[in-house]
Amino acid sequence: MVSHPQPSDSVLPHRPASVSSRSTATRRHRTTRSHTGGASYRPQNEFPNFAQTGDVEIVIHADGQEKRYMLHRLILTQCSGFFEAGTSEDWSKAHAQGQSSSTRPGYSLGRIGEDEESSGDSGRSRFPAGDRPMWRYELDWGNKEEEVPLLVQKQAQSTLFGGDHSGPPPVPNKPPPPIYSSLRSMSNFSAMQSASHIPKSNPQNNGDSDTIRDYDNLFRIFYNYPPSLDAINIAESYIQCKSLLTLADMYDALEVVGPRIDHHLLQFQGRLWKQIAKYPPSYLKLGYLARSKVIFAEALVHVVGQWPSGSSQLRHTVPESVLEIIEDKVEEMQEKKMRIEARLFRLTLTTARGERVTPTNEYMDWLALSLFRQWLAEITTPPPPPIPKTPESGRVRPQPPPVSAGSLYRLLGVGGSAYLNHDECKRFVRIRPEGHSRDTLKKFERRMDDIKTMAKEIVRPLMKNCLELDLGRDGGGLGYLTCTRVEEADFPWD
Repeated sequence: MVSHPQPSDSVLPHRPASVSSRSTATRRHRTTRSHTGGASYRPQNEFPNFAQTGDVEIVIHADGQEKRYMLHRLILTQCSGFFEAGTSEDWSKAHAQGQSSSTRPGYSLGRIGEDEESSGDSGRSRFPAGDRPMWRYELDWGNKEEEVPLLVQKQAQSTLFGGDHSGPPPVPNKPPPPIYSSLRSMSNFSAMQSASHIPKSNPQNNGDSDTIRDYDNLFRIFYNYPPSLDAINIAESYIQCKSLLTLADMYDALEVVGPRIDHHLLQFQGRLWKQIAKYPPSYLKLGYLARSKVIFAEALVHVVGQWPSGSSQLRHTVPESVLEIIEDKVEEMQEKKMRIEARLFRLTLTTARGERVTPTNEYMDWLALSLFRQWLAEITTPPPPPIPKTPESGRVRPQPPPVSAGSLYRLLGVGGSAYLNHDECKRFVRIRPEGHSRDTLKKFERRMDDIKTMAKEIVRPLMKNCLELDLGRDGGGLGYLTCTRVEEADFPWD
């Protein structure tokens, strides 16, 4: 009897791994292999082209160049009131109805407003499952000489399969080249560009190139990328920041762009304070647009001190609320100056018995007080008009230039030999030769020093420097006061 072995289901012969199976297992981990143009190709999905998730296409044409963006409606509406209104259900519906006469059924914007029954749903619910709404904006230059270019909503393009598509998927960006080959990479990149995309070296097109830069910086800030602004030349940086803020104001995005501009300019520190001192009205407007409390307050102190010299640059260019703040601060400073000036003219000396000095009890003290008051009256009063020249009068002596209020009060605040020094006191005492002596001059100068000390204490409130700029002891050469205090309630955007 021949026995046959029964087949066992529990034990199976183990087949050795083949070469193909090993290669398959190995290939499973090679996720970085290039499949450009193959079936596994994935389009770029990062700034500025979110090909997989983006739903707002923006095309910028300027200076023979074209810049395309595929961004998200959610991000744009959160950062810009312009896009919030332009991509809203009501606006898209009206836009679709306005273009329905020249649009075939099946276009994207035509489908946005067709479903009247689902008015309670959002704009996305009007589209079939698996299809997302698309918006398309193009930069419209209009009349280039008179109008400002603005993004205009256009009809989104449609493919044969009913989806919204604006062309073939873009080639993903290559990784950045190493530093040592950057020049070679740039030359190769320039050689591959077509003639229509090479920017011309015409200086008239610099404004168009700046437009591309401003829009790119605007969208970079929307996606929390640092803007491309000059970090070395503060004058060039100011021009770029002002242009970007103007663009952000057009698209109702100052709340998002302003803090970025503020952070960028504050990195200049000392150079920024000096630049604000040179052009306070310009930086006041920039600080207002950027909602920068530091820049706005620094420029406001300069503007109030110089007022009304900068009024022509600010009127009709800033809101009335800003002008009201300036005028209120100017009135406060004028009232403070009038109170201090009145105290200076009432300043007096007393004798050892506590009596006010007069010509009868302390003649030399009274002379010192009279000289101080005469000097103060002359320096605070504008000079009289010159007398008409006549043949008998001879040559008219030119009048010295008037001393500004800031310079006057800083002289009083410094005291000492800054004014009415030893030589001036000596000349005054020598007017009466019979009363001139060394002891008399010393007593006169001692009492004059007492008057200067009291005057220095009186003008102390005007000597406060509310600027970030260090003026030094002499006031940095400024001819106006910088004691204007800017409180939190003085910022017009709060």
